[in-house]
Amino acid sequence: MRTRPLFGVIVATALMLGVSGQAIAQAPGPGSMPGMQMEEKKEAATSEAPHGGMEMPDPMERPIPDEGVPRATETRGGQPLPFKLVNGVKVFELNAKPVKWQILPKFKTLPDIWATTWSYNGQIPGPMIRVAQGDRIRVLFKNELPDPTSIHWHGVRVPNNMDGVAEPAITQQLVRPGETFTYEFTVKDAGTFFYHSHVETDRQIPAGLSGPFIVDPKKPRTRVDLDYTVMLQEWRVNPKTGKTWPAMPAMSEPNFFTINGKAFPATDTLEVKKGQRVRIRFIGAGQFAHPMHLHGFPFKIVATDGFPVPKAARLTKDTVNVAPGERYDIEFVAEEEGTWIMHCHILHHVTNDDLEPGGLIFAIKVTA
Repeated sequence: MRTRPLFGVIVATALMLGVSGQAIAQAPGPGSMPGMQMEEKKEAATSEAPHGGMEMPDPMERPIPDEGVPRATETRGGQPLPFKLVNGVKVFELNAKPVKWQILPKFKTLPDIWATTWSYNGQIPGPMIRVAQGDRIRVLFKNELPDPTSIHWHGVRVPNNMDGVAEPAITQQLVRPGETFTYEFTVKDAGTFFYHSHVETDRQIPAGLSGPFIVDPKKPRTRVDLDYTVMLQEWRVNPKTGKTWPAMPAMSEPNFFTINGKAFPATDTLEVKKGQRVRIRFIGAGQFAHPMHLHGFPFKIVATDGFPVPKAARLTKDTVNVAPGERYDIEFVAEEEGTWIMHCHILHHVTNDDLEPGGLIFAIKVTA
């Protein structure tokens, strides 16, 4: 089993979503999908506005500074972060820095979408820190941002002075631009967690400062053939200029939605064999709820917020609502061949700047 980008499975996705009575725009690339028409794209009212010609409130709305910000050299986010073993301690290095991140290659009437982001190690989401229950870890953190920041270990039991609450300075002082801070703790619990900034969180987390933190149990609970992590995020980007704003302040709607830093059809396709067991770990890293619906298979919710659900209490579902900060682990057996999709059922969240199909969709390809 493996994953690959999803451009090859866009055909018929709009029909699979079950959205009736809506015009669907032309699919990318040569030709078009039968019976579907191109939506007319509205021009933005100003060069600074994202979708719909919205004027940006001022001074409440500050775009993320983009002057001199380089394009990312990484192409995929959430990649495993290597470590060095020093006297029995796993030592990781993280640095927070601005990069321009490609959310989406050219799509219908849209150009390449490069968002200005604040990243960990130059990728969106930040690299995956994956450790084992009981490990002692040390994270050497450097702030290369223009503003102070910190790291909070969301859901992870850590000593108080490692909790990362720097605004206000409850557990530590701000990590100012150019400064470093060392986080060190023993990982007590297995499960799905994540890390993120805990300074000016309404701005810094939507700018991209989060990443997955996965802890494997000492004894595997269930053998799975594919273990895949999904980080859900939202963005507000002007497609013409690349200007990027935090997606939530002033109750503004985002116009791009990403899974592991990419919007459909640039998301991954999971490839599995018929009869294999799949685990998907959802992380609500943004500020909106996302009811994620799976076509083709019912699933069991086996863990919530990192902690296992007893077998007798596990629900069988086809949709799980992932709220901000929540984590859900689901498992299912791929019993039917074909290409199936999983998507958010808030249907604005399956658009790219109001063009469908896009946003929070990924595919699962099951073969014999």
